[in-house]
Amino acid sequence: MGECIMLLEGQQRIPSGCAISGVIDRSGKGMSGEAMIRSISVMHDRSNGLGGGFAGYGIYPDYRDFYAFHLFYDDTFAKSNTEEFLGKHFEIAYASEIQTRKIPEITDEPLIWRYFVSPLSRKLESSHLDEAEYVVRCVNKINTFIKGAYVFSSGKNMGIFKAVGFPEDVGRFYRLDEYSGYSWTCHGRYPTNTPGWWGGAHPFGLLDFSVVHNGEISSYDANRRYIEMFGYKCNLQTDTEVITYIFDYLVRRKKLTLEEASHVVAPSFWSTIARKGEEEQSQETLLRKMFSSLLVTGPFSIILGYTGGLMTLGDRLKLRSTVVAERGDKAYIASEESAIRVIEPDLDTVWAPAGGEPVIFTLYGGRK
Repeated sequence: MGECIMLLEGQQRIPSGCAISGVIDRSGKGMSGEAMIRSISVMHDRSNGLGGGFAGYGIYPDYRDFYAFHLFYDDTFAKSNTEEFLGKHFEIAYASEIQTRKIPEITDEPLIWRYFVSPLSRKLESSHLDEAEYVVRCVNKINTFIKGAYVFSSGKNMGIFKAVGFPEDVGRFYRLDEYSGYSWTCHGRYPTNTPGWWGGAHPFGLLDFSVVHNGEISSYDANRRYIEMFGYKCNLQTDTEVITYIFDYLVRRKKLTLEEASHVVAPSFWSTIARKGEEEQSQETLLRKMFSSLLVTGPFSIILGYTGGLMTLGDRLKLRSTVVAERGDKAYIASEESAIRVIEPDLDTVWAPAGGEPVIFTLYGGRK
């Protein structure tokens, strides 16, 4: 028999789930998506080819006032039905197939289309809804009732690009080196208990929120049942989808700040709250009691993209790694420091946030 050699810590690599990475230039300067492709490729062995994706902000300046709908279609019948629905509810400023690069690593692609739309004024007025809620309800109707059609991106001046494949291949497939944005996030997927399909790849988006996630949401069913009471529909067969809807509900609808929403999603333990000052105790206790069903349990680290900023948040036990760094106007977030240093070797600061600690970076001038 051959000699059995036990490998010690550091001699073998055991990846801890999916890969996430993000960057923002706080001055608002545009960056090619190519940097994010290089960043995520360093963490290749954190994913298994069943999903990869990117979100870019500031990528559609010529249509910045329109909602950019990105859709997957199973067939032309689904496309025809969706376009009929869009025509009844929106002004369509421009529509086109999303240009891709044919590569052997990405196969079985659906029809992938992009629409720049604005709600029809008469429809919006008769709905008695604000514009954002009108758009959300239309997105939910398409994803729930039109078979074979999936809106996977619906924000202004931003877009999500995702597929089944390794993330670096997905980036090349969508030609992201030809786009320019002030902020990017990306994800390499290693699904453990949900299917690998195009709609299930990350990021998940609603309006201008997008989420990439490493981990597993143990509280998914409780979170889903609660959030669906408010009109959201979890159709995409993965636990991460619910996190996107939770932040939309808390920030857009309930008007919480991102810091307050973080105290709902990853709250301090009661013993920790008890040691805080009176004002913090009162606020965090109120948030925990008001939104107890939105506490997210299980190991996770996320990057939340939104117009004008990025936020990272991890579970309160810090069961998934996150590294944050800065260099000049740019801020970086990733699962591993190597994914940051491959695109910026000379960093000013590098640190690992504590569990449950939100880290938020915003454009110097606010929203863009």
